[in-house]
Amino acid sequence: MSKRNTYLGDMTRAIHAGEAPDPTTGASAPAIHMSSTFVSDSVAGFSAHDLDEDSPFLYARWSNPSVTMLERKIAALQGTEDCLCTASGMAAATAIMLTFLSQGDHLVISDVSYAGVAELARDTLPRYGISVTPVDMSNLDAVAAALRPNTKIVHVESPVNPIMRLTDIAAVSKLTHDAGALLSCDATFASPLGLDAGALGIDLVMHSTTKYMGGHGDAVGGAVAGPADLIKQMRLEASIHHGGILSPFNGWLIARGASTLPLRMRAHQQGALAVAEWLEAQPPVKRVLYPGLPSHPQHDLAKAQMKNFSGMLSFQVGDVAAGERIARSMIEKLNVVHYAVSLGHHRSLIFWMETDGLMDSSFKLTGDALASYRAFAGDGIFRMSVGLEDPEDIIADLSQVL
Repeated sequence: MSKRNTYLGDMTRAIHAGEAPDPTTGASAPAIHMSSTFVSDSVAGFSAHDLDEDSPFLYARWSNPSVTMLERKIAALQGTEDCLCTASGMAAATAIMLTFLSQGDHLVISDVSYAGVAELARDTLPRYGISVTPVDMSNLDAVAAALRPNTKIVHVESPVNPIMRLTDIAAVSKLTHDAGALLSCDATFASPLGLDAGALGIDLVMHSTTKYMGGHGDAVGGAVAGPADLIKQMRLEASIHHGGILSPFNGWLIARGASTLPLRMRAHQQGALAVAEWLEAQPPVKRVLYPGLPSHPQHDLAKAQMKNFSGMLSFQVGDVAAGERIARSMIEKLNVVHYAVSLGHHRSLIFWMETDGLMDSSFKLTGDALASYRAFAGDGIFRMSVGLEDPEDIIADLSQVL
């Protein structure tokens, strides 16, 4: 599993990594291996502890050819030694937390992150004796102050969901490693082609492969990429013991989508920039947040850190009443853009996110942390995932409601 791919170009890696013609049939496209068990041709111990990268396939919870193919493809795209695929992005986050954190350990986590991860950290981990400190990761002094002798993981997200605030990952990586901890990063918004994990000092980079990796909104999955020794620990703990494994069929679907990831990410970025520039000129829009815009407060960091600005943006339209009124109009009138949650699909998606509602449910920020959030989001934002439609058609659709 840890063998690196030697293909040079992103497109070549996306298409060929993990794949080979079928040795039996000669089929060029990879097969879907739905079998839960595999016939063994040798006497072997019945324990996952005996597995290594050369072990044959025995049982699908341990490994499966279709999922292994996707893992090798993602590792090649992300530039890491190995990858573990999981049943969802949340399963990927849980795999990191429950493999490398134990009772008495401490987690430092971005105070704005995917809602499920925020709730896992706040509501679940403390029940197991794990202490958690949420922190604004754009404030390096706050990150440094949050670190403790028992800090084992610092978990960042960049850009953060949903306000598009960035983290200086290289700077946080230095603070993390100086403290003897691991740095994990949710790079779902950026995609594997948006952040160079190795150059930025990320130990474990996770994705909801439901989003940009799969790219078509038809398969739920997750992944964690990183060094072979760390992934080996997670494979035993998360896959074998927790059981949050990826379906072979979903693995095949996501791999098919990943084969066009470089092309799609270029198109997502191009379309998002066109939509973001148009939104900035619309009177109802008070603020647009897109890392590729010079108006983004961290645009210089984005240029230094991101290889692709992706298709995610958010924008303000004023108070809650204005947001809800425009949201209702979107539900009634939009044709090209779907009023729906999720992101990273070939279709454009948009959804209204009220600040107070997110504070009540997921983030529960107060004081300076809430002020930092409101500096980006105001009373609420529309989070938009710009798809692969012609930008002119997306803009024409939005013009009906803005």
